[in-house]
Amino acid sequence: MKKLFFLVIIIFLIKSSFAAQILIPMDETQKNHLKAYGIAYMVLQHDVPVSWLLNYRGGSFLFDDVPKFESECSIRGVSFQILADGQAASILTEISDPEVNMDIMKLEKAPKVAVYSPKSKLPWDDAVTLALTYSEIPYEIVYDEEVTNGKLLLYDWLHLHHEDFTGQYGRFYNNYKNAAWYQEDQRNQEAMAAKLGFNKVSMMKLAVAKKINEFVVGGGYLFAMCSATDSYDIALSAEGIDICEQMFDGDPADPKMNSKLDYTKTLAFKDYKLSTNPYEYEFSEIDNQPPIRKILRTEDFFTLFDFSAKWDPVPTMLCQNHEQVIKGFMGQTTAFRKRFVKQDVLVMGETKAENEVRYIHGEFGKGTWTFYGGHDPEDYQHQVGDPPTDLALHPNSPGYRLILNNILFPAAKKKKQKT
Repeated sequence: MKKLFFLVIIIFLIKSSFAAQILIPMDETQKNHLKAYGIAYMVLQHDVPVSWLLNYRGGSFLFDDVPKFESECSIRGVSFQILADGQAASILTEISDPEVNMDIMKLEKAPKVAVYSPKSKLPWDDAVTLALTYSEIPYEIVYDEEVTNGKLLLYDWLHLHHEDFTGQYGRFYNNYKNAAWYQEDQRNQEAMAAKLGFNKVSMMKLAVAKKINEFVVGGGYLFAMCSATDSYDIALSAEGIDICEQMFDGDPADPKMNSKLDYTKTLAFKDYKLSTNPYEYEFSEIDNQPPIRKILRTEDFFTLFDFSAKWDPVPTMLCQNHEQVIKGFMGQTTAFRKRFVKQDVLVMGETKAENEVRYIHGEFGKGTWTFYGGHDPEDYQHQVGDPPTDLALHPNSPGYRLILNNILFPAAKKKKQKT
């Protein structure tokens, strides 16, 4: 029995000495940054924790070596390294040095992801659903009916697809009022509003926005891009005010709408005035677009802020990247004019030359929200009807990485905030 006992101890020690971990580097050596996020998500689905190494080689991932994980990295074309236990310990020691701007964030559970998106096909694509599909992160579609029926309680993370929460059908009336897709979308929206007991689409969208607010207050994570950012806040600030002209809801808008807006109800924006011209492809003053925006395409870049990994882990996670300067891209809402952003909002990316912010974050109740200006990080001026971006051509897109940072963010074990 003694010999057997010592044999077991020896086998254990030998096995421990060869214990290994997988490092997925996220610096310039990574062949496919976007699919690397899908690997991290897949590992979490197998109940294996992932260490997100903040500011270490572009925000690398570290987890236990399992043959299946190695195989999936190879199949998906993701660069990885096998580290002996001593090598991994050396990296963790380096990161824990109080003098370096790095930290370790433990990811523990794969977040359940939902995308707020219409069931009908519209002539544009959504960068987040493209990113989720390409990186192989599963998600479910919800829309007005599911949201009003309380289905958001089933999810941890919600993305708002290119959307207009004001009930003005994206302000596409002037150019697309005779297009079949526009007319179908209006019919579908009006039918759903009637089904859910609302007299107008704008009333339904406001109710949906308030339900989403409840989701965030309860601890949910909200992410939005393009027009889903400013139109969301506009809808909340215009509660009880008719801001839709007759072609949108059958009766005139309130001519005094701009004097009645309540900015205390918004997440991100303040003091803006709404566009009162229904033929204008713009909601308000929030968005920074030509002719106000003067920057040339060749000079259109925004810079990510550099946060302290040990003291500000949340924005550090959301800004993990192999590049700090990100090429700009347009959308119905391209960027947010700085003077209309609330003071308590955390700015994570800005274009200084234009005095605009591109990437912002905030807390609301127990949850958080993040707004990202623009439509598609790899399509500078995506037009209605353009084909979707093929992310296989952009596997290392730093602009798309910001989206995927937000998807993994809810998996992080919450730290006690330092004061």
